[in-house]
Formats: sequence, C-alpha cells, structure tokens
Amino acid sequence: MADDHGDLARRLEGLVEEYVSGDISRAAILMLAAEEWRQAGQPAHALVCFQRAVDDGGEVGVDPRAGIADTLFELERPDEARQVIETIRNEGEVTATTALTVAETLVAYGDLRQAHLWATEGAHRAVRDSGEHTALLRTRYRIRVDLGLPEDELDALLDLSR
Repeated sequence: MADDHGDLARRLEGLVEEYVSGDISRAAILMLAAEEWRQAGQPAHALVCFQRAVDDGGEVGVDPRAGIADTLFELERPDEARQVIETIRNEGEVTATTALTVAETLVAYGDLRQAHLWATEGAHRAVRDSGEHTALLRTRYRIRVDLGLPEDELDALLDLSR
C-alpha cells in the first residue's frame, strides 16, 4: 500500500516538472504529492513537496505551511512546527480551511488550547452554513468538550445546523 502512495507521489512530482497550465495549479499538485508521500510513510519527502508548493505560490485550498507544520510534528520537530503555525497566524488572511487544518493538527498533537483558538477564529471567518463552517463548529465543539468548557453561542450554531 505504501508503495502505491509512493508511486503516485512520484508521478505527481513528475507531472509538476512537465506542467505548463491547466485547471489546477502546480502548487496544488505538489500538495497532493506531499500528502501521498505522507501516506507512503515518507514525511521528509512530503516536507520537500510542501515547501515547493509554498515557493511556487500557486493557488491552493489550504496554506501549504499548514502541511509543513503537521509534517514537522510528525518528524518530532514540534518547536519548528509551532513557529510555522505562528508565522501563518502573524501574516493574517488565514482562510477557514487553513484554520481547520491547523486546529486538527494541534488536536492531534495535544495542544487543545491553541486548537480551540484556531477553530474559533476559523468559525468566525467561514461562510455561515458552509461545509467549512460546520466542520469548524464540530471540531471546536469536540475540543471544548475535551477542555471541559461549557456550551457557548458558537456551539448553539452547530445545534441549528443539524
């Protein structure tokens, strides 16, 4: 199975080398390749692809640095991962999808307080009643339960969207 992911990652990287233009950006293809490298158990290769996506600067659904941070955690480099997350926050203009990705990463690595902040920020930025909005509300609610926090007005929105 890992070989299949590695083969696909290599093919995607090869596609980027030959790519001129189309419906998807080179950066988006590199993000797909990075995820395949992660599935293949090759986080170091994934990190390279995520960085290439950042350097390319093409349009992507999620800030590639969120993938870099997640991969750095996976590589047991949490201080670097947190620096990348802080850079994303400091540069502003965080999309709801990026906020969700960062929140989920922080949950996975046990930083519920920061994950809560990211999920809350993302929920405020997301288009109300969109799939992103609902996903952020759900993630935020699970975090709040784990933190032992009482329901609030954003949690009530989740109840309304059911």
